[in-house]
Amino acid sequence: MVKVGSSSLTTATGGLDADRVDALVDVLAKVRDGGAREVVLVSSGAIAAGLAPLGLHRRPRDLARQQAAASVGQGLLVARYTASFARYGVRVGQVLLTSNDTSRRAHYRNAYRTLDQLLDMGALPVVNENDTVATDEIRFGDNDRLAALVAHLVRAELLVLLSDVDGLYDGDPSIPGTTRIAEVTGPADLAGVSIGSAGKAGLGTGGMVTKVEAARIATAAGIPVVLTSASHAADALAGRDTGTYFHPTGRRSAGRLLWLAHASAPRGSLTLDDGAVQAVVERHSSLLPAGIASVEGEFTAGDPVELRDLTGRAVARGLVNFDAKEMPRLLGRSTRDLARDLGPAYEREVVHRDDLVVLHG
Repeated sequence: MVKVGSSSLTTATGGLDADRVDALVDVLAKVRDGGAREVVLVSSGAIAAGLAPLGLHRRPRDLARQQAAASVGQGLLVARYTASFARYGVRVGQVLLTSNDTSRRAHYRNAYRTLDQLLDMGALPVVNENDTVATDEIRFGDNDRLAALVAHLVRAELLVLLSDVDGLYDGDPSIPGTTRIAEVTGPADLAGVSIGSAGKAGLGTGGMVTKVEAARIATAAGIPVVLTSASHAADALAGRDTGTYFHPTGRRSAGRLLWLAHASAPRGSLTLDDGAVQAVVERHSSLLPAGIASVEGEFTAGDPVELRDLTGRAVARGLVNFDAKEMPRLLGRSTRDLARDLGPAYEREVVHRDDLVVLHG
């Protein structure tokens, strides 16, 4: 699994750099070894690729013009990949995702099936956020986090994050005396390390902060991560010493819950009494209406919501089974009473335990 950023594919003024794309494709095609190994590519660059054709001199700040640039640039990006991989007889399949596509159960299964089928048929999936339609509420925000989540979705053995910097440093790499951090075994290794927030080219939305966060998500799910520059991609994929290697810190978990925890934007919140908090957090039980003290936000059934304790701390996140407008008449009541007064459709959980992830114990 490989993720490449905008700055590694485009010029500083916008527009694709064909030589850079071809150089990356040369590496990935070799790694595939005629299809013996599977590769998934998460590629930024759609918005950056669309700047020059639209006469934009810099990445726009407003969402509408970002979406317009993505609309033009995404076609150019995939066309470039298609032509470049064709030199090796490799087919490319485009997969565009928003967080809604991956936090909801049916959409998650569909995303998994699509990627799995593309790989089974020998195609190389090129994944990107669907910037042309994603609103602020359903955006991943950066492709580093998207890459970590897709790596878990496809059960990747390794995630390689390619940047314009050859690894994580213990300070600003442009200042003499800073040192590359070769390995990270856990969060304690990064205590006191100053992590920069922007890349050199200024074309992407990420930076070292988002890459370290992506590494945290992936390694917590049992996937090792290598962070290095695009020019060292071949070394990273061959297992040679390069960049920064993040060791796995956890085990693989239920995939959809990882998306729910890291990719969903809550549309509202439910405040739980102490008994309900204990049931959800410690016993991993479903959330029943009797344990809910109050409701905030406007949401519909199936939306992600935060579950908070009485101090306001978010302790869990889940997919709610009722609309916000239905909730006030359910609060504090047993499912038996609700079924008697409102009908059998109300004799169920507000959030089922299968659609719930604990954030804090």
